[in-house]
Amino acid sequence: MPRTTPIETLRGRIDRIDDRLLGLLNARARLVQQVGTEKAHSAAAVYDPAREKQIVERMMQASTGPLETEAVRAIFGEIISASRALEQRLRVSFFGPAATFTHLAARRQFGDQVDYLPAPTVADVFLAVERAQANMGVVPVENTTEGAVARTLDLLVDSPLSICAEVMLPVTHCLLARPGTTLGGVRRVVAHPQALGQCRRWLVANLPGVAGEEEASNARAAERAAVEEGTAAIAAEAAATTYGLDILVPAIQDEADNTTRFLVLGPQDSPRASGDDKTSIVFSVRDEVGILVRMLRPLASHGIDLIKIESRPLHERPWEYYFFVDLKGHRTEARVRRALAEVSKRALRLRVLGSYPAACNGTGAS
Repeated sequence: MPRTTPIETLRGRIDRIDDRLLGLLNARARLVQQVGTEKAHSAAAVYDPAREKQIVERMMQASTGPLETEAVRAIFGEIISASRALEQRLRVSFFGPAATFTHLAARRQFGDQVDYLPAPTVADVFLAVERAQANMGVVPVENTTEGAVARTLDLLVDSPLSICAEVMLPVTHCLLARPGTTLGGVRRVVAHPQALGQCRRWLVANLPGVAGEEEASNARAAERAAVEEGTAAIAAEAAATTYGLDILVPAIQDEADNTTRFLVLGPQDSPRASGDDKTSIVFSVRDEVGILVRMLRPLASHGIDLIKIESRPLHERPWEYYFFVDLKGHRTEARVRRALAEVSKRALRLRVLGSYPAACNGTGAS
């Protein structure tokens, strides 16, 4: 009788663990279905970003290895995605086409068990959700190198949508071109304006004199590079596989820790606190000396941390501005509620854009 090898013995043990895992996953799925039934009775939303964040972060903190925390995040992110689809398979619009960084951010947040709907512009993502063609939308809002995405901020002012989650995605730009292309054969570099800006120093140093051309998205740039001789695109590594391109040079972004923040938009924000939340507001004020200091004073007096402030011009009122503010805390917290009430009294207009779980520990996944 042939002797069982150590590898075969170990694989047998792995198979038995896999059988147990499958049984536990299906037991979990049956409980999820019961939760879905209860949600339907109470008209609660299927997507609960606060709850999803708590699950993923609890598992990441509980893991003692050897699995890395990012692997734990990815595994439980897909378990949640498959479980959520038992309640409802979500439709998620994103600034596309496929293989853009927004697409990658959406997949990081929602997993594979979702119907993804690419949109040609950020405005089209807003429209898809507003018209109920999609349940959620994902759009970029700021980058550590290039700053705010002005179009997203402008659309948030008047949109009925709310911010229900955020995703922080490390952005690694690659220079892509048709197979057989050399760096010396590149005649033009095409990319979204933000990507060109994030790689500006590298392009000047390594491709001096080569024209840079703006495209609606990096994925559209990759599409061009696939059919145009001498055209190289700046895009994600995933775009190389999607569009049949070679990676001429990986990681050409000027900042090693280049990160883009994305917003998840929906009909409502995250209605309950996760314990680690942000609230985003936008307000307009009269043109008075010291008005901004007076506007922000209630936040300080109630002990609320200000995370970010960004100004945008009022298009219909020259020299007046909207101010976008991200603060720490959830709108349901008493101190946040009191502070916002005071700010509202001093503003010409104030709108709470949403309260949502903060992306932390590099996960971005709720």
